Amino acid sequence: QVQLVESGGGLVQAGGSLRLSCVASGRTFSSGARAWFRQAPGKERKFVASISLSGDMTNYAGSVEGRFTISRDNAKNTVYLQMNSLKPEDTAVYYCAAGWRAGRTDYGMDYWGKGTLVTVSS
Repeated sequence: QVQLVESGGGLVQAGGSLRLSCVASGRTFSSGARAWFRQAPGKERKFVASISLSGDMTNYAGSVEGRFTISRDNAKNTVYLQMNSLKPEDTAVYYCAAGWRAGRTDYGMDYWGKGTLVTVSS
């Protein structure tokens, strides 16, 4: 089993930046892919970004591409989401996920963190 803990959320003004972190522990051998999802109040959870075990492959939602960057440091068992040029519509609870497939959906994502809240004010 894999445990995931997100951190780095908070309040930021529109146009600002924030970096989220996700630390993994447990049996991660067969669940090397990582992803970020977000859920705004009253809305469904949506894909944000994913990354393969090696970091060679990444995927982004169109709404964040060019502004967000997903990366990882396997020595630290940590995945990051660098968020730049933040907009009020980016406000959501951001969830880290782990699994065997790094795609653009939650398919193959078997483990989830509890989330960290990002609020972007105008």
